[in-house]
This record gives sequence, structure tokens and C-alpha cells, in this order.
Amino acid sequence: MAAIDRTKGFLDEAMETMDPDQHREYLDRELQKIVAHAYAGAPAVKDKLDRAGVAPGDLRRVEDLQKLPVTEKAELVELQRRDPPFGGLVAAPLEQLRRIFVSPGPIYEPGDQSYLDNRWAQAFVAAGFRAGDLGLVTFNFNMVPFANMLDDSLNMIGAKTIPMGVGNRDIQVQTMKDLGVSAYLGTPSFLAALGDKAEAMGLDLEKDIKLEVGFVAAEMLPESFRAELEARFGMIIRQSYGTADAGCLSFECYQKGGMHVPYNCIVEIVDPDTGRQVEPGQPGEVVCTVFDRTYPLIRFGSGDLSALDYGECPCGRTAPKLTRIMGRVDQVTKVKGMFIHPGQARAVVGRFESIKCFQVVVTRDRHKDVMTFHCELEPGTNMAELEPALKAAIQDVLRVRGEVEFVAPGTVPSGAKVIDDRRVWD
Repeated sequence: MAAIDRTKGFLDEAMETMDPDQHREYLDRELQKIVAHAYAGAPAVKDKLDRAGVAPGDLRRVEDLQKLPVTEKAELVELQRRDPPFGGLVAAPLEQLRRIFVSPGPIYEPGDQSYLDNRWAQAFVAAGFRAGDLGLVTFNFNMVPFANMLDDSLNMIGAKTIPMGVGNRDIQVQTMKDLGVSAYLGTPSFLAALGDKAEAMGLDLEKDIKLEVGFVAAEMLPESFRAELEARFGMIIRQSYGTADAGCLSFECYQKGGMHVPYNCIVEIVDPDTGRQVEPGQPGEVVCTVFDRTYPLIRFGSGDLSALDYGECPCGRTAPKLTRIMGRVDQVTKVKGMFIHPGQARAVVGRFESIKCFQVVVTRDRHKDVMTFHCELEPGTNMAELEPALKAAIQDVLRVRGEVEFVAPGTVPSGAKVIDDRRVWD
């Protein structure tokens, strides 16, 4: 591609640089519209308001959302069990949906919500993606929605995509070389792995691989690792934050220094115990309300901890920024881009009577997540037979590859948390 400026730009400059007071008024208006629509069309939302003693007209400002409880992701499984298939949260008939995705739980998600707005498209332009880019999408296209969200949103800004998914590193490297791929979308660790594969194939990363811009997510991105990858490939790398349910909730611009909230959704930071909004700069749970008429999530809790920064950004965007993701409210942990819940880990181990107790330990090795099941066994257990069966069960239930380590009795502390995240980020 001809040299282009990837350091500044907007998808919708008027909306993204709106005066903060006008922006608050805009959010208040959109909140009133989506609450009225959801109350009329999504039974679970109506039930949520009714139980709280709140009428749709009572929610006129963002601050009024505190009158409602937070709906946590773990509740979706129970909602869908009681009212299949979508738990009463979808405000559109089944025949109108484009896709249905299946996330771990299982949780069934309509495949329309992130295609009907432009939040990921805002993220791409802020990250330096431009019309004419050819993007290699290496996130998983199987069952979960994220890769499809990105693929459609790239088309929205005039970029082309290669929907690769994970694996097949040699083919992915050859494709980047042959087609002159300019943009990468995936985890930072997989980008590093592609670099290793390219060099093993005798290629020069800056001459033979023409990457100019990268969009990474689903893993933490230490600044040292970002700098290493940018220097190695000669490219710009920016990150974002969102969920499969709600779509994009924040993104980095060229200036970095936190992740901008898209102009067209509401992100609150709340006290995990009370649900009350905290003061700017104070940490709490990320809770979102999205203006999606198909899947109108009202006060949906991500389970992630962050804080909001209302300072000015040199890029000109006026929406606040999430400072960084500080961890999880509960023991749910993201490993290799997938959420791992203690209940899922117990389900794995529950298949094997010979395992007395266990703990899942998450670490990092050369910028890659490593998940290891530390297991104490009953005397006489055949470890050679158990190990491959346990690894297969981990992959089957968690959909992430895990290691197994058989440890001596007493190694796992009494009362230890199920998932011990020992990763350290700079």
C-alpha cells in the first residue's frame, strides 16, 4: 500500500469529538430509547425493572442506572435454562437473527448485536486501520462471535479480510507474504509465533512480511512485549477491550494512555458489592449498557476491574478512557483468550475419581499463557493412563489446552482457590 497516515483519524469525527456535556445528553437520550424498547420486547429486562420497582421512565440519565442491579455473565446460563434459548434478553424473533453463537456455558448469543453499530469500526480507525487494508483475522471463528464481529466491522471501514482463525502457521505466513497482508488481528502471542515461523521459513519480517498495523485482544499486552513486537515487525500495535456479549467497550488510539469508550455505549465503573457508581479514577467492575435493539443488555457486568479517566487526549476524542484491566471480580480467569470458570475446572476433575484435590495454576512462559492442573491422586493411580485422559477432558470442557502436573499429598493448600493466577504484568 502507498504510505498513509495511521497516527490520527476518526470514523465519525463529529460524534467522537462531541463536547462532553453534549455527549452526556446524547447518552441520556439513547438510554431512554433502549430501556423503553427492551422493556417492551425483552421479557428478562422487563422482569429486571419490575423486580427493582423501576419503571422505564425512571431511567432518564446514566446516573439512574444505579436503581437497577447488575446482571453478571454467570447469570446468563441460569436465565437461558429457565427461558430458552436466550433467557428473555433478545428483543427480536428467532427468524430475524443472522447467526447464533455458542459460548462456554453453554451460552447462546444472537449474532446481530455487534454488526448493527460501529463500535469495533471506531476501534479500527483509532488503531490505524484504513480503507484498502488487507487484514488477517486469526481469532477463532468456531462457535464464539468475536472473529465474526471483527470481520464484518473491518468491511464497514472499507478493509478486506482473510478469515483464517487459529493454527496453520505455515499457511498463514505464506498467505501474508503472497498477498501483502497489511493488518493483523489476533492475540499478541500468536503474532510472535507467526514471526518465529516466518523466520524459520527464511523470511525477513520487515521485507517479506508487510504488516503495518495490528489489533490485538484477548490477552494482556505488557508494554515491553508491545515494543518488542512493533520493533520486530516494523508496525503499529494497538489493543481494545470488549466482551462476546456486549461487543467493543473501549479501544486505544495512537496516543495510547488508556482505552477510549466508544461514543455510543454506556460504561460504568461500579462497586462490585453495592453496584453503585464509583468516583472517576477509582477502581471497580466494568458494567455496560449497549444500544442494540436486538440484544439490549442493560447494566451488564463484565466481571473485569478497571477505572475511568476523564482527562483530555491529544487525539481529540472526548469520551473517557478505561485505564487498564486490573483483574477479575471473581475467580473467572482469561487464559489464551478464553474465560475459565472454577465450575468448569471442577467439571473436568469430576470425571476422575482418582483425583483427591486439585488447583489450576496459570503462569506465563515467553509471553504465552500456561494453564496447569496440579493434582493430588489416590494411592495406586496409574498416572500414565490418567494424564492423557485428563488433558483430553481439559480441552473438551475448557476448549483450551492445559498441562497436567501430579503433585505430592499436601501440596495443594487446604481451602486454596480453584484458579491461582500467578501471571505478572509489567
